[in-house]
Order: sequence, then C-alpha cells, then structure tokens
Amino acid sequence: MIKLENVTKVYQMGEIAVNALNGITLSVAKGEMLAIIGASGSGKSTLLNILGCLDKPTSGSYLFEGIDVGRLNDNQLAEMRNRKFGFVFQQFNLLPRATALYNVELPLVYSNVYHRRERAVEALEWVGLAGRANHKPTELSGGEQQRVAIARALVNNPSFILADEPTGNLDSKSTNDIMAVFQRLNREGRTVVIITHEADIASQAQRTIRLCDGRIADR
Repeated sequence: MIKLENVTKVYQMGEIAVNALNGITLSVAKGEMLAIIGASGSGKSTLLNILGCLDKPTSGSYLFEGIDVGRLNDNQLAEMRNRKFGFVFQQFNLLPRATALYNVELPLVYSNVYHRRERAVEALEWVGLAGRANHKPTELSGGEQQRVAIARALVNNPSFILADEPTGNLDSKSTNDIMAVFQRLNREGRTVVIITHEADIASQAQRTIRLCDGRIADR
C-alpha cells in the first residue's frame, strides 16, 4: 500500500539546515497496524506528515497505492488526503463552539457531500457517542472528545488512519477505550499507523519501528 524509499526531510532555519528525516525506507502493508515510536525530536511527526501527504520529502520517493506522491500537485494532494486518509491528533482539534455532530460533519462540508448529517450521525454511532451528538467539546470528557475526533476522521470512509500521539492527553481508562477503537478499525480492514512515545501503546500494534535522530533504529 505504501512504500518510502530513502526519504529525507530537511528544514531550513535561517542559515541552519535541520535534518528531520535521514534516509527512511519503509513499507506499510494494506490492513496493517503499525506503531512508530521514538523520543521527542526523533522525526515521528515529520514522518507521519509525509505519510499523510501533509508535507513532501526533500528527497527520496513515496508511493501510495502505486501512485508517485511526489508527482502530484497541491490540488491532487488535497484530494488524496480527503479521500484516503483520516487524521487523529493529540489535541483533538475540535471547534469549541460547535456540537460534536457538526465537528464530525465538517470534512463533508468541505467536500460538498450530500447526506452529510446522516453520515456524521453514523460515524458518532460507530464510536458510541450517538447520545452526545448535540454536546459541545467543553461538555465532553477527554476520551469522548477523542472519540469525536476519530468519528470525524472516519466520516469520509478512509482506508488509512494516521494517529499522532492520540492517547497523550488521556487517562488510563480513556487510553484503553481509544486503543480498543483503533483495534476495531484495524480488524475491519483499515490500515492504522500510530505515532507514540509509549511502549505499552506501541505493543498493541502488529509491528513497531523505532526512530532515532531521523533514522529507523529498530524494526
């Protein structure tokens, strides 16, 4: 499904070049659940941004379902992100004044999709929050907010879920609940990649790679 070959990412900070990724070669199979673990600054989030077409490599190649991502223009990249990927972040990134239902519906508004409300309701039902649809984020627990964020990631029915420290702000019970959701997503056939610095979270994936200083240190 995914193949990275000798991918680098260099950020220019004034006159200083920062090497965030240094020659990453990685394949992710369709239907796999992969954890990427490493310390802060190891390149985990940079790698996730490249996998999700949020950023482009400085050099190297990235094939997604046989498509050379480096040859896509900005509009094509945006379309791929919207159709193929669902993103879940540590900070939830919910609109604070909007209901859970509207937060989930929002990607469909941008896509100009019909039957948005019905699809958003179905996504909330899938994560067990149908009864909280009209609540705002401040009226929800951290675990509930993250489940809303997962429902939002699912509403376009993506094949690939990317999660960046999705349990970083949660207590242990909520963490277990969220990981159970990711496990269920994977059992239903979606490819799941989770960025984490916690070994117990990584251990729940089928495979783990460890980054250090922008390189794969262990796989």
